[in-house]
This record gives sequence, structure tokens and C-alpha cells, in this order.
Amino acid sequence: MTKIYLIRHGEASGNQELRYLGITDAPLTAHGRAQAMELGASFADIPIVAVYSSPLQRAADTATAIAEPHGLTVNTIQNLREMDFGTWEDHTRSAVRAQDPTALAQWELGDPDATPPGGESAAAVMARVVPVLRDLAHTHRHQAIAVITHVTPIKLAICAALNLPPRSVRGMWLDTAAISLLEWEIMDQPLTPSTATAHDAVNAPPPQGQPAPERRSLRLFNARHPDR
Repeated sequence: MTKIYLIRHGEASGNQELRYLGITDAPLTAHGRAQAMELGASFADIPIVAVYSSPLQRAADTATAIAEPHGLTVNTIQNLREMDFGTWEDHTRSAVRAQDPTALAQWELGDPDATPPGGESAAAVMARVVPVLRDLAHTHRHQAIAVITHVTPIKLAICAALNLPPRSVRGMWLDTAAISLLEWEIMDQPLTPSTATAHDAVNAPPPQGQPAPERRSLRLFNARHPDR
């Protein structure tokens, strides 16, 4: 089983105003830098073997604070970037609602194919993020890693872990510096009713004898108490 610590970056410039930062390369605020240092201290005793990050500065700087106590280098993965909000980039919700109320209303209904003008849909984000996590689970079997990314990729990864539709992100709140532990197991043998346990509740076993190459579960923590 691979332990993937999904970590949202520390507070960035624009987060307090609830701006659609998206691919805007906003830096960490003073509070965000303090959150990053707190995350670094929290993870200092956790035996992570690798740190992966979105290329955006707010995630990369948070990742560096986590990697340094372990003597690790941050590995940047483009597909961990935040959703592209197109013409809504760096605008507040109230500003977007005033300028583009119809498109915003459609997007807020949770349709995974709804797209901010010139931007990216939730379905497109999920299609690029989940394969990254699957590949990392294969690469780091029986190890723990940290993945520092953004609110939309993490929410969609949670949906994938819990077998929820992408529209479920509308009912989630994920604060800056929040930690979600995704436990991703690559199965060597088919998972049958005789080998399934309560741990598999979020990934029900298939009919007996059918291959089940993966199973996933999720645990949530705050920035002060990651799992050890």
C-alpha cells in the first residue's frame, strides 16, 4: 500500500478574498509561509521518501518546506497544477457573478464538463490528476510520499478515492495547508469476498475471481496532526 499525503499549499495572495487563482502564480502570504513551516515540522518525523509538487509557486514553496527536513528534492509535475479558470483567473466570485452570471451559475451546478470561459473543466482536471496519483502509487509501493497541490485536484482525488461523482466537490471545503491521506493499494491477487475487509468499504470487491488491481481509502487530518 502506498501512503499519499495530499497537501494543499499554504495560504496564497488572493485566498482570503476567495479569488479564482487557478494557474495564476500567486505567492504565499506571510501566514502561508508560516503554514508551510508548520507542515515541514509536522512531517519531519514521518518517513516520506519523495515529495511531488505542482509547478505553481505557492505549492512549490510549501513542498520545499516539507522536503528540506528529509534532505529531499521537490519533483515538479505539471499535471498537478490547479484548474485553469480562463477569463475568471484572479477574479473574486462576486466580480465573476457581475460579469458572467449565466456561465457561473452553470459551473456552480457541479456539471463536470462545465468550463469557465477559456478555461478547464473538472472532468479535464480529474483526467490528468488521477493518472498521476496512480502512477505514483505504482512507483512507491509500500512507501509514503507527499504530494503538494491545489484545492481542485485534491477534491477530485477525494472523489476518485470514495467513488463519488466529480460534482461532489461542490459540497467539500478544503482549507489551506489541509492534509488528506490517500492509501492506495496495488493488488497482487484478485480481491474476493473472502479477502475483503471493512477497509475496502469505499471500494467494494468485484464478483469472486474477477481482477481488482487497486483499492483506495481516505483519511483526513489538519495541518497539526498528520498520521504517523
